[in-house]
Amino acid sequence: MRQTVREFQRRAERSDFTAVIDDSGHHTARELLDRAATLAEAMTPDGTPDGTPGGTVMVQADNSWRTVAATLAVGMTGGVLALVNRHTTAAEFAAALEDIRPDALVADPSAIREWQAPGLPAGRQADALDGWTALSGRGRRDASRWSGGAVIGLTSGSTGRPKGVVQSETALRYACSRTAEVNGLRAGDAVAAIVPLSSTAAFCFGPYLSLMLAGPLVLTARWDRDAALARMAANGVRWTMCVPTMALQMGSAAAGSRVLEGVRSITVGGGPMDRGALARAERSLGTKILRVFGMSECLGHTSPRPEDNEETRLGRDGRPFPGTELRAVATDGTVLGPGEAGRAQVRGPSLFLGYARDGTVEPPALTPDGFFPTGDLLMTGHDGTVTIMGREKDVIIRGGRNLDITEIERAVASHPRVARACVTPVPDPLLGERAAVLVVVEAEEAAAGLGLDEITEHLARTGLSKAKWPEYAFTVDELPQTTVGKLDRRSARELARTLHEHRLGDT
Repeated sequence: MRQTVREFQRRAERSDFTAVIDDSGHHTARELLDRAATLAEAMTPDGTPDGTPGGTVMVQADNSWRTVAATLAVGMTGGVLALVNRHTTAAEFAAALEDIRPDALVADPSAIREWQAPGLPAGRQADALDGWTALSGRGRRDASRWSGGAVIGLTSGSTGRPKGVVQSETALRYACSRTAEVNGLRAGDAVAAIVPLSSTAAFCFGPYLSLMLAGPLVLTARWDRDAALARMAANGVRWTMCVPTMALQMGSAAAGSRVLEGVRSITVGGGPMDRGALARAERSLGTKILRVFGMSECLGHTSPRPEDNEETRLGRDGRPFPGTELRAVATDGTVLGPGEAGRAQVRGPSLFLGYARDGTVEPPALTPDGFFPTGDLLMTGHDGTVTIMGREKDVIIRGGRNLDITEIERAVASHPRVARACVTPVPDPLLGERAAVLVVVEAEEAAAGLGLDEITEHLARTGLSKAKWPEYAFTVDELPQTTVGKLDRRSARELARTLHEHRLGDT
């Protein structure tokens, strides 16, 4: 973080400029640097023993100037930034504390009260960032435990437990430089961040990219398609990144006005995408949409270009960045050629250092030649483009968020009336996928069936995050099975889709 922050400081010393535009107005670079210096002092108590003064700082990453000021403060002190979302549950936060073990926490006081858990930094409490609180520990701070990491972002993953993805500054700079080159971005250009900034990828292509460009970062605190459109158009935004749901919602709101003609391109990834729907959205918005593939573990590693044709931009997932290699392999590890679908593996400069575990980096499980298995199914084209065919593991991608099927099934199956349960995706034109559950009720309860309301009430009692609750429930006599008696997930998916279509047809 230190290199980019120093460059930003030098640019601001030469000439001040607007660095953030958010719900509270315009904020200059020098203003943010002053606030960052104050925060750095607040979270580094006097008498801190030898070691990196900033240490590991966990920050509630919201879509406001506060996230940028906190980033600058961490960079000034040579620390490591760990990002957490305000909507993280107490259980998820406790798990993050175990894995990250921060030296300081900067957050809204109400969030800190909700997140109370063993491991919170203790030693000093100070006001910070206009009404927030900085908790600072007094122990030795050593950022080297992250093996060169600069940012730790939590990802929903597919395990049910948040994973802290550790990325280096070198990886962040590579991903941002390649993204800027592909999209024709120049120094001083404005970019927008309309997705929550708590993931590694969202932070990289929002605050970090804007610091590298030394231009305005345009933010909206809460997702509001009309507000996002108006703010991007009014402030000369040249590029943004979002999930498909957001792009489609903005396209609908634009109603053919071409309000974003000044935006060179919008990068879209993180969920199932339909070429026709994206094409309608970009025509309505007046810009170009680029369908990409990337992940927090290997930041934004493919992209088409705005000048590519529609089939390349919206029907595939781009080409690997220069220096990044992406391949499809068979189950035996054989590398497959163009036109053959296989398991995706990636290697390149933006590959992560590992996951945060017990306060240090747990290296990723790589192939002997250094490739990271992404968990996706991939097909390469003869022209160098790639197409993601789906996920190896059973997850539902709802509006860019991964929902672990196993976690939800276990929670539903704990209902006293449920004999068996199968969670499966059903298609949705806006969010890509929604979660549905097929349930077989206990024999003595079969006549009554089991409604969605009763299921969600039970899930609330179990503590399962509301974002993971199924949105449709169907009581069935039995779940589909294979010839050897195992759950046939493919047939279950087809059954749920059929039942869903019939229900929609009845409304």
